[in-house]
Amino acid sequence: MSLPRLSTLFSVLTRRRHVPAFEWLSAHICGLRPGDKLILGFLGALIVASSLIALFALERSVLVRVPAHGGTLTEGIIGSPRFVNPLLALSDADRDLTALTYAGLMKVDGDGMLQLVLAESYSVSEDGKEYVFVIREDARFSDGTPVTADDVVFTIERAQDPALKSPELANWASIKADVVDARTVRFLLPKPYAPFLIDTTLGILPAHLWRNIPADEFPFSPLMTKPVGAGPFQIANVARGSDGSIKEIELKPFAKYVLGKPYLDRIRVKFFDDLQALQSAYKSGSIESAHGIASDTALRAPYSRVFGAFFNSDQNPAFARREVREALSLAVDRTRIVNDILGGYATALMGPVPPGSSVTQPALPEGNSVELAKAALTDGGWAQDPETGLWSNAKEKITLPSITLKTSNVPELKAIAAEIESDWEALGVPVEVELYEPGDLASDVIRPRAYEALLFGMVIGRDQDLYAFWDSGERQDPGLNIAAYANKTVDGLLDDARTELDPEAKQAALQRISDAIALDFPAAFTHAPDFLYAVPKSVYGVRLPQITSPSDRFNDVSTWYRESEYVWPFLVPASE
Repeated sequence: MSLPRLSTLFSVLTRRRHVPAFEWLSAHICGLRPGDKLILGFLGALIVASSLIALFALERSVLVRVPAHGGTLTEGIIGSPRFVNPLLALSDADRDLTALTYAGLMKVDGDGMLQLVLAESYSVSEDGKEYVFVIREDARFSDGTPVTADDVVFTIERAQDPALKSPELANWASIKADVVDARTVRFLLPKPYAPFLIDTTLGILPAHLWRNIPADEFPFSPLMTKPVGAGPFQIANVARGSDGSIKEIELKPFAKYVLGKPYLDRIRVKFFDDLQALQSAYKSGSIESAHGIASDTALRAPYSRVFGAFFNSDQNPAFARREVREALSLAVDRTRIVNDILGGYATALMGPVPPGSSVTQPALPEGNSVELAKAALTDGGWAQDPETGLWSNAKEKITLPSITLKTSNVPELKAIAAEIESDWEALGVPVEVELYEPGDLASDVIRPRAYEALLFGMVIGRDQDLYAFWDSGERQDPGLNIAAYANKTVDGLLDDARTELDPEAKQAALQRISDAIALDFPAAFTHAPDFLYAVPKSVYGVRLPQITSPSDRFNDVSTWYRESEYVWPFLVPASE
């Protein structure tokens, strides 16, 4: 508005309303020279602009930014899903889609803590053998059907069915599940089992859809790729290739998800044949996020896996000597493995427990690793032949011959095996590396325990239960004690850790287990890899717990968001 018009407006307003202050102001404005009026107009505009800026800044300082619904994330996954079902999920693709569409009584949140989901409460008997869960009244499957105790018991009974051959059978084989009432389910354990609550994160099946499907027809049900669960997302569209395989799946938020409707409007998942195709799609921008890809925006989390070269004294008698195992462990250059082979995306280890827990890790050796290894052998009564360089123990009449190290024919393990070979040969121990395809390694090497040394990785559960890997009763197939380790003291501690319900006492037992195993050197532990998840910085709320399975990255997916808004603090829900 021009100054003459402003002056006229003041005149009109003051004449009609007889406001003395306005009349005085109007008279003075009208009496100003044109130049003064211009200056006054400029100052007035400056005051108005400054006031608006100050008001905006004040608003931003007082208001709170909160997530808003909207936005899409395009994720890349290796493989194509076949069994999107909590009882039969085998591949990473299966488990990822299962995590997005199903929910359990509990879940592990982004901080690694157990959180109630379909259940509103639970109680534990004093003897630790009875757990009672009460299901939330508003718990629903994505078809709108209420989640009931019958659904929970049905899911457990199907997991226990040998005909289904579910990977969950071992977790539930000895547990009895009963319906108390429509919303209450009771679990009876044969003995206290501290990690049991982790098992209740198993996704629940809708009994009304699966009940009449025989076990042998389970894998062929259309529900395997169009699941109906109670998870945060549901399938919106499935795109298949000419060969019938799934190429892309679009998911939409489940509005009645018990923890609140997810913020993201869509998650598009594209499937790729291998890592190279996945990386190419990420570089081209065809996908925005994927795990296992290093990038500037990649998030890192501890991976609950422990790698090492495990010794089998049944195949090589020299491994029965502790000083031999110690020397071979000390000789391994873990720093080179982590930095040069794994690009720094790992943690060097000397013990059986992955990082991410409160267990204090054994210290890494300081100084020249090969010289430390030689000292360990010499202190144990061994001598190195000056001509052949081979080691022998005259008192025990035993020699340290060549070692055959077996592992999977995958790039990282192949490179690590070459490093271990170099380190052990520098010690004076000849090594032959044999590579196997993963399936052949399991069937022809691990199950019959046909190896002297095995470079392999253990997947440690979130509960840090080491029983299956180190109890002496698990030395033969199908046990997972691949080091054929036997220590009565450790056996007792493993039992204690499994039955101890007090977290501090359980942690103390785990520390003693870790210390005892580390001192026995049943393996040359090498590292625990980092879990990498490349995700855009524009996606907020992503929290990664210690990762047991790559699908754990979706544990808090309902709280991820790309859109936001500013509201007054008193309008923010307590959970925000």
